[in-house]
Amino acid sequence: MSDSKNNDCVFPFRFSPVISVLSAAALVLCVGGFAYESYRFADFLQGDISSVYSWTQHILFFLACIALFVLTLSILIRSRYILTDRELIIQNGFVRQKFELAKIVSVHHFRGAGKLAVYFDGPGNDYLVVSVSADRFNDFVRELTARNEKIEFSFSTAEEEEEFKKKK
Repeated sequence: MSDSKNNDCVFPFRFSPVISVLSAAALVLCVGGFAYESYRFADFLQGDISSVYSWTQHILFFLACIALFVLTLSILIRSRYILTDRELIIQNGFVRQKFELAKIVSVHHFRGAGKLAVYFDGPGNDYLVVSVSADRFNDFVRELTARNEKIEFSFSTAEEEEEFKKKK
């Protein structure tokens, strides 16, 4: 899905079911923690309110609940891959990681595992597993290789992957 203002292409991040459930649980815990602390704070206001320690404790708990809620929600809403003419940007909520397209050597599709890996040039054979929906793998690879023709594409079948595991 190309953006008409510029030549950027955006691919939504695909979360595993476990991560989705854990994120939903974190949101529920944040709301529950905020409600519980509201009850405790209302009780605190009925008694001696001169304790600086108690005020600090309540304020920090409220801030922690709000911060975790905002962070989790931002990750769920704003996680995506952005392909520009020069960079592959991974955005997870407020956090952005940038990778130069010139440093990408190859892309490999593990068909058996249903994963797409991007390999980088340099020491350590760094790679990145791309979490987009399987039906968008081809679009992602096409957009990536169109921006840098030097990027090689390869794939392996489930049988080849199984054979490789047996050799280890």
